[in-house]
Amino acid sequence: MDKKMRLLLTAPLPATLFCILLTTSRAADCTAGNEGDAITVDLFGRGHFTSVQKAIDSIPSGNSKWITIRVNPGTYKYRLPPCLELVTIPLEKPCIFLQGKGRHLTTIVFDSHQQTDTSATFTSNPDNIVVQGITFENSFNRYWKQTDEPPIVQALAARVYGDKCVFLQCGFLGVQDTVWDVQGRHLYDSCYIEGADCNMNVTVGLPPYNLPDGFVTAQGRESPDDRSGFFFERGAVFGVGKFLLGRAYRRYSTVVFHKTKLAAGVAPEGWDAWTYKGHEDFITYAEVDCEGRGSDTSKRVPWERHLTPEQMRYFSRKNFIDQEGWLGKTPVAKML
Repeated sequence: MDKKMRLLLTAPLPATLFCILLTTSRAADCTAGNEGDAITVDLFGRGHFTSVQKAIDSIPSGNSKWITIRVNPGTYKYRLPPCLELVTIPLEKPCIFLQGKGRHLTTIVFDSHQQTDTSATFTSNPDNIVVQGITFENSFNRYWKQTDEPPIVQALAARVYGDKCVFLQCGFLGVQDTVWDVQGRHLYDSCYIEGADCNMNVTVGLPPYNLPDGFVTAQGRESPDDRSGFFFERGAVFGVGKFLLGRAYRRYSTVVFHKTKLAAGVAPEGWDAWTYKGHEDFITYAEVDCEGRGSDTSKRVPWERHLTPEQMRYFSRKNFIDQEGWLGKTPVAKML
């Protein structure tokens, strides 16, 4: 899926919300960095480090200027210690621009199948993180034999916290819970996401998985005052097997697909209230001006929303995540 896809995500914050519960506290912007201070990671020793994690570790805590980490082509994966490429950006290290050479050229791979809060190949905790041109893969569930391997379990490619984060031209490969967008305002632009329970290439029907169904999203808006939600604009949802566009992970789950091409694998009912059956009035699921063989809404669940133009303006980039114009202050502003 190399055609342009834009995914705007805002997920619930704990107490200090973008989506304002009790406070208006938001992440401060980073200041411009010195281009000459860029750090280079190269598998073959032609840079400052051979490990992405070591490069991150070298950045001082409390940094407030954009620091670029350039990651040269290669597959950064588990080798004998100390070359363990499980990448985590600590909470105290914001303002990092992680720049690969393209999602087909720079890949970070790990193999883990623990809980969602421990299994991610890439975890980003702080505010103000930008990633461009890198693929993150959790290989655990992707290559297995039904006869001698455990069943499919949670194995994340990425877990993203923090406010004001951008992923541009990145890839995320996994099977179940490929991307966990936990909290904060996030923009995923021109990205490719693959798995049986995620976005946007749904592999639920491919061997060796052959699962009965899958879900593209599981959004967790928790209250009417919480402004979080997932907004997909353009791009495509495709794959093999039957899948639904979303299941309600929390009572006020909110997901909108706008001008998106939907493949024939979308189940006619489209959506699942999951554990909130009988409380569908709280859920906001909608498809607006979509196309493709899976875009026929005549058999969708009766509680799918039909949004007015005024309601759609709420989901514009400016109103939804970019109220302060922070996207224009990132290192990739001219490409968004």
